[in-house]
Amino acid sequence: MKKVELLAPAGNLEKLKIALNYGADAVYGSTSTFSLRIRSGKEFDMDSYKEGIEYAHNMGKKVYATVNSFPFNSQIDLYENHIAKIAELNPDALIVSSPGVVKIASKIAPNIPIHLSTQANVMNAIDAEVYYDLGVKRIIVAREISLKDCEAIKKHLPDIELEVFVHGSMCFAYSGRCLVSALQTGRVPNRGSCANDCRFPYEIYAHNPESGTTFRLDEEEGVGTYIMNAKDMNLASHVDEILRSGVIDSLKIEGRTKSPYYAGVVTKAYRESIDDFYNDKFNANKYQKELHTTQNRGFTDAYLISRPFERDDTQSHEFSIQYGTHQVVGLVSEDGLSWKCKDKTCIGDRVEIVLPIGVKVDLVDNEIGKIELIDGSYWLTFNKIERVDNKFLDCVHSGYIFDVKLPTKLPSYTILRREIKEALEKKGLVDESTPMNLTPKDKEN
Repeated sequence: MKKVELLAPAGNLEKLKIALNYGADAVYGSTSTFSLRIRSGKEFDMDSYKEGIEYAHNMGKKVYATVNSFPFNSQIDLYENHIAKIAELNPDALIVSSPGVVKIASKIAPNIPIHLSTQANVMNAIDAEVYYDLGVKRIIVAREISLKDCEAIKKHLPDIELEVFVHGSMCFAYSGRCLVSALQTGRVPNRGSCANDCRFPYEIYAHNPESGTTFRLDEEEGVGTYIMNAKDMNLASHVDEILRSGVIDSLKIEGRTKSPYYAGVVTKAYRESIDDFYNDKFNANKYQKELHTTQNRGFTDAYLISRPFERDDTQSHEFSIQYGTHQVVGLVSEDGLSWKCKDKTCIGDRVEIVLPIGVKVDLVDNEIGKIELIDGSYWLTFNKIERVDNKFLDCVHSGYIFDVKLPTKLPSYTILRREIKEALEKKGLVDESTPMNLTPKDKEN
């Protein structure tokens, strides 16, 4: 049986490296030009993107370049120039959305495989055949598709590769074909600048044009007014079912604009789910426990297993986003000698160590800190807070620009974290009645 690929988001060079170290076989992303994630793409320029591709290739892994927005007539020449420049960096595929761009890419970069974006909304075998005949090697199917329809496409076109989303943000509109953001803010979703207007609460009014009277309609208690806010996709519990089908070539995680913590923890959870399946050790509860440490909008298993008309639990009406069970405390540097603070940490604090795939940690106890193994997890207690320039502090705070020493060298991009209640207590933001949810402006990791 051919082993399925795990594909993770790369919003910038650091997140690219984290995703690869935490178990991704390939990553996707690019510069902002003609990408559907303009905000994340701005963190890549051509030089850093080239560095990322070389980094991945040195690990024996792949990078897929996103050129997946929709061009106007005035931009066709710009598209051609951009694809030519990206092709010089030797990515492993180009992700595009429209038939015209497929033809452009085939002409300009004939040696680079073409992957068709989910924005093309392929749901059936006849549409898949059209793109296959144009030279597309892989189709990233619509998020509304069922596994049975994937099986039908594969039966009709055995040589086509199929990629499915398994985790991340969902759009309340059909495969992202939305104009709400363009209408309200002038930011066009299908050109990479969605303002996420669907994530906000709305008030509803009734207006009588004859009297000019307007009434505000009160919401039912407990229902909420986030009327367009889709829950996040989470298919970790169904990875075994997906892989048993034998028709899926790649599992894709959404999230180029999400945090380094998300890039590491979510990638690792799905890496373990895939490996455990092939080793007959699949354990959905283990993966879900890790995925619930991340901030989320509530989870749904969406439509791959159940059809859209069978679902009534895919929207979160009461909040835009909520805390996960944990808060990231710090991220270890690439050289493994220091860490950067993401949450207030003081002398005497103990934090959990989350490791990349396939690495171990030395147990130590010295003047800087103590690392111990407790119930299968590594923990670090800080005996001192010492900057790399040998200055000492009682505490270090989120956003602190100086790196802090570690008691021993740790693997690159190791994550330090604590439970969310402890994190909020340190900020004085929580008591027994505090709900674990946030508004978008409060989001931290």
